[in-house]
Amino acid sequence: MAEADPSDGVGRAAWIFPGQGAQKVGMGRDLFDEFPEARAVFEQADAALERDLSSIIFEGPEDELVRTINTQPAILVTSLACLAAARSHGDALGPEPAFMAGHSLGEYTALVAAGALGIEDGIRLVQERGRVMQAACDQNPSGMAALIGLDEAAVEAVCAETGAELCNINSQSQIAIGGPHEAVAAAMELAKERGARRAIQLKVGGAFHSSAMQPAAEGMATALAQVEFAAPKTPVVGNVTGKAMTTVDEVRAELISQVRKTVRWRQGVETMLAGGVDSFVEIGPGTALAGMVRTIAGKPKPQLTNLNDVASIRADG
Repeated sequence: MAEADPSDGVGRAAWIFPGQGAQKVGMGRDLFDEFPEARAVFEQADAALERDLSSIIFEGPEDELVRTINTQPAILVTSLACLAAARSHGDALGPEPAFMAGHSLGEYTALVAAGALGIEDGIRLVQERGRVMQAACDQNPSGMAALIGLDEAAVEAVCAETGAELCNINSQSQIAIGGPHEAVAAAMELAKERGARRAIQLKVGGAFHSSAMQPAAEGMATALAQVEFAAPKTPVVGNVTGKAMTTVDEVRAELISQVRKTVRWRQGVETMLAGGVDSFVEIGPGTALAGMVRTIAGKPKPQLTNLNDVASIRADG
């Protein structure tokens, strides 16, 4: 894995892309209407999938958009449309980034943005990812919860005693766990007994980034074998390792294991900070990642920008 040297002259920005949980009906419609470059991305997605995904994104209904097979490509497409619009509008993005990264499915967006994966392949892979993850949820009934106020070691201990698993390490004190429903319920109770400020049941179809997703990992290995990758033009920090990827082999290994292994977002952000990054641009629907970065970074706070609609792109251009 390549590590960046803060003194090597590389720009100190990072672009970060959201994952599941950021979707809402109507997202990206203003980009579609305002920027031809964004409209082209939505149209390319519809053509690649041979269906009208854009109508589901813009018009719903919500219960259709939140289906995993739609949510995942919808967030990727909207994020890429936002990136295309920002690239077309002056200096909205600031300097070229030293790193890119994405949370969960956002990692695919980062790989497309970094030139490691073609946009049509990325869209089709993410739709397949949604399909195989939903099938794994049906095969292995499971759930997730967010634990607030316990550190990683304390959550690991809770998981070891209840049969739950670490799914997302989002910051020092925000960690998502998952597993069979009874294991998650037991872990929530034990976490509260041990000082967690909150234990929140998440509204998700299953325990993403856990062993419950092993069938999905096998399905993605098959799908990924049929796709050609290139080395990222900008290092992409992986979810599984928390380190920068610069080769095709690293990208393939990451994507095969990513769906069933812990998202180590905190470690990835720390890698970027150690690489000299002092500004983060969150590109796509939602603002959750910027909040996580703020918590992880401590002081001094990095510059944080969200580009998710026409107003934010024009404000920063």
